[in-house]
Amino acid sequence: MKRIKLSREVRVGIMTIVAIFVLYFGLNFLKGVDIFSPVNYYYATYEQIDGLVPSSPVYIKGYKVGQIEEVQYDFLKETAFVVKISVSRDINIPQGTTLELFDDGLMGGKAVQLLYAPRNGSTAFCASGDTLQSSTGSGLLDQLAGDLMPKIESIADQTDSLLRSVRLLVDGGSVQNSLSSIEKTTADLAESSAQLKKLMKYDMPQLIGNVNTLTGDFKVVSGNLRKIDFASTFQQVDLTIRDLNQITRKMNEGEGSVGLLLNDKNLYMNLVNMSNSADELLIDLKKTPKRYVHFSLFGTREK
Repeated sequence: MKRIKLSREVRVGIMTIVAIFVLYFGLNFLKGVDIFSPVNYYYATYEQIDGLVPSSPVYIKGYKVGQIEEVQYDFLKETAFVVKISVSRDINIPQGTTLELFDDGLMGGKAVQLLYAPRNGSTAFCASGDTLQSSTGSGLLDQLAGDLMPKIESIADQTDSLLRSVRLLVDGGSVQNSLSSIEKTTADLAESSAQLKKLMKYDMPQLIGNVNTLTGDFKVVSGNLRKIDFASTFQQVDLTIRDLNQITRKMNEGEGSVGLLLNDKNLYMNLVNMSNSADELLIDLKKTPKRYVHFSLFGTREK
């Protein structure tokens, strides 16, 4: 079998074509485009595109279905930009669908999404090459600003009110009075601290010594109390109480001299009569002492 010999120019041409194909395929692969999948092309017009560039993604409900193929512009027209998108051919786009431009992330990237219109039983779809309705959605920063601005304004008002209150407080002299009171309190605390330090240095050792002496006395007393035979002492106290009870019983029953004295009514009456007689005798002695006492230097005659 005879081999076909190719000239150098032919081989270089074939290699160049292969390199161009590989480069084209690689670039589209990096862009996320499958050149072997059939696509449909649609158009939309915008007044401004806010940084939308070719190869930006096209979404339907957050799912990527295509990309931006081309951005054409004519600044003499009011709608200066014409955006060409490619969408996989197996996705049917109902008529009335809107191509919305929105922020794709916080870094400022732009993307478009297809917003299906209510079909209401209609089965009509857009054909490849049709121009879709366009709209511009509010960006993430606009949404954040719309949510945060009222809160920021409220915080600003509260901060302003707080600053005015602080300024009124400072101008009114209350802060100065408070600082003076704090300074006075600090001076009092310093004086109290000095007195406490003096007490701890001079009086506390003496007080501790007295406490130690008192503790030693308590130890001695405690030792003496431990030496006392409480059992014997209580036994003697018990015997004494028993004897007192017996004496009291005998006195109540009239036994013994004391019992007779306490319980004999006649003896009591005799003692009372004796006391009355002695009292009458003393009274008569005071009135007529000569009747009972005779005293004379020369003597007296007997009567």
